[in-house]
Amino acid sequence: MTETRCDVLVVGGGPAGSAAGYWLARAGHEVLVVEKKHFPRDKTCGDGITPRAVAQLHDMGLARALESHHRIDGLRAAAHGRVIEMKWPDHPVFPNYGYVVKRRDLDGMVADNAASAGAEVWTGAEATRPVLSDGVLTGADITLKDRAGEVIGERRLTARYVVIADGSLSRFGRALGTARNRSYPQGMAIRGYFTSPAHDDPWIESALDLSDRSGNALPGYGWIFPVGDGTINVGVGLLSTFRDYKSVNTSWLMDEWVRQVPERWGITPADSCGPPTGGRLPMGGSVNPKSGPNWLVVGDAAGTVNPFNGEGIDYAYETGRLAAAMVGEALITGDGLALRRYERVLEEEYGLYFKVARLFAEVIGRPALMRELTRVGIRSQSLMEWVLRIMANLLRPDELGPAEAAYRAVATLVRLVPERTG
Repeated sequence: MTETRCDVLVVGGGPAGSAAGYWLARAGHEVLVVEKKHFPRDKTCGDGITPRAVAQLHDMGLARALESHHRIDGLRAAAHGRVIEMKWPDHPVFPNYGYVVKRRDLDGMVADNAASAGAEVWTGAEATRPVLSDGVLTGADITLKDRAGEVIGERRLTARYVVIADGSLSRFGRALGTARNRSYPQGMAIRGYFTSPAHDDPWIESALDLSDRSGNALPGYGWIFPVGDGTINVGVGLLSTFRDYKSVNTSWLMDEWVRQVPERWGITPADSCGPPTGGRLPMGGSVNPKSGPNWLVVGDAAGTVNPFNGEGIDYAYETGRLAAAMVGEALITGDGLALRRYERVLEEEYGLYFKVARLFAEVIGRPALMRELTRVGIRSQSLMEWVLRIMANLLRPDELGPAEAAYRAVATLVRLVPERTG
């Protein structure tokens, strides 16, 4: 088997892996990113890019590339016959706008950007198993496939350090011993595209009060993200904290949501662009360990999806960047101990926030309580704006406004709440 050597191997070329590849290459390191699919490739996602993610894409030099896509002013929340439109808040770090970009376009854009920065990017290259020497990870065996899915070769890649970014299933990570804490919430999502006359609406929309045809509350929430290309992304999200989560038929849930989509979007089932796709998301930092002697886990592979809103792209970019900094330090100093700080830094950055979000997910896991919370919240513009700032993790570090004060009060209590560990 042909062997290829590099300083850093990144397993997975999605948001986290391509971000890690970009930042490592920009720092002058030899990095190889392997992605099992060929771009463009589809991915189950709402396609929304909120201000946190936009900031990371701007930092990677993609501001101009984003401008050709549909810009979003904020969120429209709908519940109990009321609608509130909330602009993204002003923030000293993050912009006050977002975008909707289909993942089949976005992921290839970011991977190409990593390649332009000097990373070597292989597509159609699946890391089938870790290669170990005396129990230490030394690289991976790679199967190469053409666009038709036919095997065209095998390679062994040898690397000093490995960044694992192979998504929510993370077969490579599991082969090294990573596992999801099943007491943490998990998300399930299903989405499809529909042609719509409102495809260029400036708001992403969330319906917080799904119900069946008999008026019974349904678990989860519905979303509509206008893509700006003649289509809208319509989907429904569900948390594992809801009763009977495992027995929910997501295709039926999707059908019920499509039936309820407000008339302003102008769609019927006949406007579907194809069958919906779905997937599961580990949330709230649920996957551990996130590091080993010479490897780090990032993005969805590390379970860094926000339980408040199901958003994972921003945390993928951020953890990929953080991992690149740690690995880069290890390469420069020749001391792999730099990687030991990774999990501590993740805990400092996201630990408390994710804990608050996980407990919130437990609370809203009861549809009757969710219905009452939304009934109260949707009547107050200011309260919903506080909620948006908290749930999108757009709290301001430079001032203590109502949202920041509310979050700090809750966080103080949450610090004292013990959590299950398995």
